[in-house]
Amino acid sequence: MLLLSKKIGYSISFVIFVLLLSACTSQTSFTSGEAKNTKKLTLLFNVQSNTIDPHTDVNYTASRAGISETLVKIDDEQQLQPWLATSWKSKDGQNWTFQIRPNVTFHSGAPVDAQAVKSSLERVTQENPAIRNALHIEKMTANGQTLQIVTDTPLPQFPSELVHPNTGIIDTSVDASTPSGTGPFVLTQFKPGIEVDVKRNPSYWNGQVKLDEATFSFNEDANARLLALQSGNADVVYRFPVESLSQLQTDPNLVIESVPGLRAHQLIYNMENPHLGKLPVRQAIDALLNRQEIVDAVMSGQASVAEGPFLADSPLSPKYTAKPFDIERARTLFAQAGYTVTNGQVTNNGAPLTFNLVTYQSRAELPIIAQLLQANATQLGIKLNIQQVDNADEYLAENKNWDMAIYSFITAPRGDASYLLNSVYTPTGGLNYGQVKDPALNTLIQQLNQTVDVEQRNQIAQQAVEMIDRNLLHSYIIHPNNFVAHQKRVSGWVTSKSEYYMLTKDLDVN
Repeated sequence: MLLLSKKIGYSISFVIFVLLLSACTSQTSFTSGEAKNTKKLTLLFNVQSNTIDPHTDVNYTASRAGISETLVKIDDEQQLQPWLATSWKSKDGQNWTFQIRPNVTFHSGAPVDAQAVKSSLERVTQENPAIRNALHIEKMTANGQTLQIVTDTPLPQFPSELVHPNTGIIDTSVDASTPSGTGPFVLTQFKPGIEVDVKRNPSYWNGQVKLDEATFSFNEDANARLLALQSGNADVVYRFPVESLSQLQTDPNLVIESVPGLRAHQLIYNMENPHLGKLPVRQAIDALLNRQEIVDAVMSGQASVAEGPFLADSPLSPKYTAKPFDIERARTLFAQAGYTVTNGQVTNNGAPLTFNLVTYQSRAELPIIAQLLQANATQLGIKLNIQQVDNADEYLAENKNWDMAIYSFITAPRGDASYLLNSVYTPTGGLNYGQVKDPALNTLIQQLNQTVDVEQRNQIAQQAVEMIDRNLLHSYIIHPNNFVAHQKRVSGWVTSKSEYYMLTKDLDVN
């Protein structure tokens, strides 16, 4: 299975894509002398977006393309930093006062004051149920540059929730399909599923923007992204095929960056499936995951084994249960769950077990991980039907005919466990695709939501994660590195752990 993922050669679609990029490059290189000096950069991203509305786009394109900004920012040390808000305070975790940065304007020219921020937050809570459930805003009062927010319950982590790119502040008097944000770049054109074109914001509040123009392109085919990088038609390529790492490192014209990320690749179980609702069955399937092989062979070492949702040295992590790869143990667990095991093959009432496994290709390793799990399950006579979908979030949310999913998301993007716990493990969580319904866990999460002290919050988070680990509500597989390649002429690029910030004011080409 793994060998199939490394076929030599490119499809016609690869060539067409590169020719299109070449055509764009040629047009800019034969214009006037002024145009020749235009500083333009092309970034090739691995996930396509069909909307640019920062309040609803699950791919955070407006944030990544430098169009929208949030009140609060996260740094690579997972510490909150002021952004469009200069400060915030609360005595009880429920009544908050934010000071909005003065002398900032939207791309439309309208001033960014507390009323404008209030209107933007009101819009996102109307348009995005997941954000509405995360923010718990009861009322807001705007006065000049001071915004007062009252949540419907004490929410000590409230500022960290405002890091989420979906809370990006935009001018609500402008159609959100062409959003007017505050970032270093102004939207000039959006082609759904293809690219975002931006130009320098000459009035950017945070200093000089070095690039004149940039194109944020989408292509989910890792080999196409690699070809665009090698041909020079892309300046920055996010997540090139990891098996090409050693080859790219020898190219003197390229710079390769790889940093530990906050993301976890995981196996989601649909708890409404009568088989997967049994803990021994989930434990048996987990035993079929060869995590170290995935790190070494699939990721070429650019990842670490995941023991749980957070890195093992995180203050949010308990002591995780060991999860060895052991096919014989999987057979034993199926037998304990009441299934028949004859000559190493697992059956239920004389019939083999069959599961539908969903994944997607924008992260090239995910289908390969699915294939490896499929191959190991076959040794037990279990059939996994692999289905690749274009938009995993939409598919998992809207369909019920799947049993498992190989999925990936950032588990601690804002330095707090509440994002993962509330969005994935509460009944109303926006990412609770597996229909997890655990009253004891939900009670613990609500306790976390009302706790102010950081040390106490971390202790409660560890208890919650230990419960998730003990009951194997998800199987966390690996923590992949964020790896990016860019042309040597590019400067100012930073590969962030959060993956939220990409086109910045400091990005430049020489």
